[in-house]
Amino acid sequence: MQSKTEATLSTGLNRRQFLRRIGVSAGTAALAAQGISQVFAASPSDYSDNNLQVTKDDLPTALLDEQFSAQTALAQTGCITPTIETRIFASSNVGGSGERNQLALDRLACAGFKVDNPLITNRQYLRFAGTDSQRASDFQNLATGAIAAPKLLLGVRGGYGAMRILPMVDWTTLGRIMAERGTILAGFSDVTAIQCALLAKGDMSSLAAPMLYSEFGKTKPDRVTCQQFAEALCNPNLTINIQDASLTSPNLPSILTTNILTTSILTKGQPTTLTGTIWGGNLSVVSALAGSEYLPRIDGGIVFLEDVGEQAYRIERMLYDLYLAGVFKGQQAIVFGALSGAGEDSYDKRYDVATVIRQLHELTGLPIYSGMRFGHIGEKHSFPLGSTCQISPNTSGGYQLSFTDYPTIKADAMHVEGLWQNV
Repeated sequence: MQSKTEATLSTGLNRRQFLRRIGVSAGTAALAAQGISQVFAASPSDYSDNNLQVTKDDLPTALLDEQFSAQTALAQTGCITPTIETRIFASSNVGGSGERNQLALDRLACAGFKVDNPLITNRQYLRFAGTDSQRASDFQNLATGAIAAPKLLLGVRGGYGAMRILPMVDWTTLGRIMAERGTILAGFSDVTAIQCALLAKGDMSSLAAPMLYSEFGKTKPDRVTCQQFAEALCNPNLTINIQDASLTSPNLPSILTTNILTTSILTKGQPTTLTGTIWGGNLSVVSALAGSEYLPRIDGGIVFLEDVGEQAYRIERMLYDLYLAGVFKGQQAIVFGALSGAGEDSYDKRYDVATVIRQLHELTGLPIYSGMRFGHIGEKHSFPLGSTCQISPNTSGGYQLSFTDYPTIKADAMHVEGLWQNV
């Protein structure tokens, strides 16, 4: 007669499913010191993937030793016990690949993030990561107190869909609860709609940062992006130095200021130090929110904008949307991140992103800082939106951004290498 162990091993249960069953991510191999009889208590009918058969040889040897500790297993993989309370939110596109989502979740666990709601990556309604109500509940359940606010709220991916749920969330209450808890909401791209609503209605900052599916689920996540994500999460006095404008446009003119040749700052006078609240995000989303109650109205603010795959004329049209709506009035400066994939104008190649930015500078009279290393690019530098930002020209023709007044996470709770290692 087969034992429970042998019976379960003969069913269609692959290794990743097996580890998830016992509450362990495949990447961290945080193997609990529990009896085999407890591990295999579930019915074989609970599993649906019959493509792979599991034998004893496929299982970690720790499962055969009840005395093998979880800490020993973690040490062998280079992972740490996840303790950072984390929830993910899926406000936009469906994730697409279950394996990619699971790989990202494994890496997060390895890096120290304890994700409480991984199953939301399985939701889908049309092109979206669930119905509007489901996606709104990722936030509204926190606002009502039905679910305790975590330390980190991490977006799954961008795309489209976040705007549809804005009226369904009590952003004012959510912002208050997040501020009390010190919760960090992280994401970019279409998540800009969430970040703008949170700042406009809840007076709460967020982090412009990589996301679960789009970065941490890659076959090879970008190490610089991961390192800068951790830096922004942990450093209460984050500083970013920008040397040139090439990420925004390589064709911005050189300007001689105080005997220093700079291509990163457009200004009608000498560059000076500015301090204000930095806000914004993806240009397409920010311009779509113009005129709504979900677009922040920041006196003396610093507007940050980035985008991808938009031709120069479309970028200019969206900037005019903001200009005509009065969004740039009362702002101190505009900071451009990457405007990648703009291509060439089919009518006249001379009409490019640099031309558009020069036009905006003449139109608004605001100093424009280009080349901020963030957007739909590799090696991006995460930074806190809605925080206090000081911009200062440096001695090499670029500028420095310094950030204060935003929540952080203790660095010793994180194992940053886990975000990119194969788990």
